[in-house]
Amino acid sequence: MLTVDFARFPVPREARVLDLGCGAGRHSFEAFRRGAHVIALDYSADEVTGVGAMLAAMSAEGQVPGGARAAPVRGDALALPFADSTFDRVIAAEILEHLPEDTGAMAELARVLRPGGFAAVTVPARLPERVCWALSDDYHNVEGGHIRIYRRDQLIEKLRVSGLELVGQHRAHSLHAPYWWLRCLVGVHDDDHPATKLYHRLLVWDMMRRPALTRTAERLLDPVLGKSIVLYLRKPRPRTADATDAATLAARAADAADAAALAGRTPEVERATR
Repeated sequence: MLTVDFARFPVPREARVLDLGCGAGRHSFEAFRRGAHVIALDYSADEVTGVGAMLAAMSAEGQVPGGARAAPVRGDALALPFADSTFDRVIAAEILEHLPEDTGAMAELARVLRPGGFAAVTVPARLPERVCWALSDDYHNVEGGHIRIYRRDQLIEKLRVSGLELVGQHRAHSLHAPYWWLRCLVGVHDDDHPATKLYHRLLVWDMMRRPALTRTAERLLDPVLGKSIVLYLRKPRPRTADATDAATLAARAADAADAAALAGRTPEVERATR
């Protein structure tokens, strides 16, 4: 289940992509399938081992374009082991809500992203998350659990201060919000409760079949009940004395096209509304 919409977050072949806090690797796998050079980074050694095995299997089975590379890395989001401006794209999906020093992680994210590059940042949305916290202390009072609930404007401002500008946003996974409310009611650690098992089967069926009814329902409900906020951001290029040379103009045109996609708009619409 992808939270980042890759139709709106363009990842070209051979783009250098960091999946920061990769977890089980879902976004790393998708970027790898698209031919990117992927670094899947996580603090958990077990997660890194599992993701590395899957990336190797994907490569061995020919599931990725020729030339694409991927590597698992164990690392700390507050001290990334990469030089400045290393990556074209950075994904930070459902990680910031776990980190006591979230602004430090944002600063590191911005540091390793190249000027003109793009980031996708996702966190749990405020309303669904507040319901979960109200229903169950076990949902968040666990080691490595969620330690804060973000307001959208607060998160955007923190990312702006870190050096990233917002270019697009949406909500995702509204059908998953009731599942977590149900788990909070019956016990978040109870994987065998009939109600949650039945709802989980529905979610799996929906992900596999993608029927029109549930796809339409989720699209209509996402703006209100979407479980995750998804932000797309750009690291601005520094202003140069000569902004008319061919290389600068080409780079800015490419940035504008990518920003239009991230905002959910075509380049033609973007030009028409300037």
